[in-house]
Amino acid sequence: MHIAILGGGVLGVASAWYLAKSGHQVTVIDRQDSVAQETSLGNAGMISPGYSSPWAAPGVPIKAIGWMLQDLAPFMINVKELDGYTLSWMTKMLANCNTRSYQTNKARMLRIAEYSRDCFVDIRKELNLDYDGRQLGTLQLFRKQKQIDALQKDIQILKELGIEHQALDMNGCIEYEPALIHAQEKFVGGLRLPGDETGDCFKFTTSLAKECEKLGVVFKMNTRIERLNESDGKIVSVTTDTGAVTADAFLCALGSYSPQILKTVGINVPIYPIKGYSLTLPIEDESRAPQSTIMDETYKVAVTRFEDRIRVGGTAEIASYNLDRPDKRRASVDFVIQDMFPGAVDVAKAEFWSGLRPMTPDSTPILGGTKYSNLFLNTGHGTLGWTMSLGSAKFVSDVINKKTPDIDPEGLSIERYYA
Repeated sequence: MHIAILGGGVLGVASAWYLAKSGHQVTVIDRQDSVAQETSLGNAGMISPGYSSPWAAPGVPIKAIGWMLQDLAPFMINVKELDGYTLSWMTKMLANCNTRSYQTNKARMLRIAEYSRDCFVDIRKELNLDYDGRQLGTLQLFRKQKQIDALQKDIQILKELGIEHQALDMNGCIEYEPALIHAQEKFVGGLRLPGDETGDCFKFTTSLAKECEKLGVVFKMNTRIERLNESDGKIVSVTTDTGAVTADAFLCALGSYSPQILKTVGINVPIYPIKGYSLTLPIEDESRAPQSTIMDETYKVAVTRFEDRIRVGGTAEIASYNLDRPDKRRASVDFVIQDMFPGAVDVAKAEFWSGLRPMTPDSTPILGGTKYSNLFLNTGHGTLGWTMSLGSAKFVSDVINKKTPDIDPEGLSIERYYA
């Protein structure tokens, strides 16, 4: 079977890998000149199943107001970009800010993320991919005691799902991240998730794409996707600026741009492009640098170690498809790396990046089939596309191959929005 995959980010390339391995002819179509040039290029580098939590949670609307009022705001709304679609999406997200929805959505997210971590273990055994991968866990860092006091609900869910975790005091945090000794007066404790990993998503995706090519996958780059075309209840082709591409099946992995293409065949997916920023900085002093990932809970900023670089990612901005990078938006990520790891990096050589995270109102990705028998979805992963990438791709590959997936499909398809 010939399968056309729309999108050359980590989700599209991972899907190509599993589908090609199962014997299909695969073509990946993307508007960029090479893979992983958009959201997969500069993300925070966290593979964090244990940190998989919905944005929509009890109390979040009130917290969001407080975040926007902080000097170093982790959350912002660009009022110039507010439109009907944005307001509709925000309304759907607010409807999920209750305990019942939070617990349901978190369990769904963890189901995918834990499975994806297992898939990372498997692919490392099979392939020698160079992506600065480390398996040293994530340390969620708390600057205030009230943050630790509010943690018990999340810990209870981790216990129920059997996810390994460690609540640590200040000295315990320093034991796992010795460089924090230079900032010990800045925090009071942390939560360590030892099963989490780190890595450069861009390097991973480009390395995996080369393995895909060995299996015969064709990458049709510099090709702008314009619309899907249907006939008699099936998708027959995709129109691009270089001509039509026909296939037996189609997989949409276009992230934030999925709604624009899917609506051409009458499918509405509630995905919104949440804008994020990152800095990538060269390490200047190894002794002052982190070994894995630190998540600063106060500023919602992740500090992730690659081999000779640090990736600092954070900030959530509702700004539609605006990809501008105003200097004022780097303030919080700039602050956290210098506050927690002073002297570790050369700030003057920082590479500043922004990208769009495809967020659903319930934070769970949309995986599997659609009303068209040969159109499938692998999109809507928000900030966790890297974390959930392999598990989502393997799941969707099994759906396309009409195999029983390794995890429960309940609540993962687009059908949950029409139930």
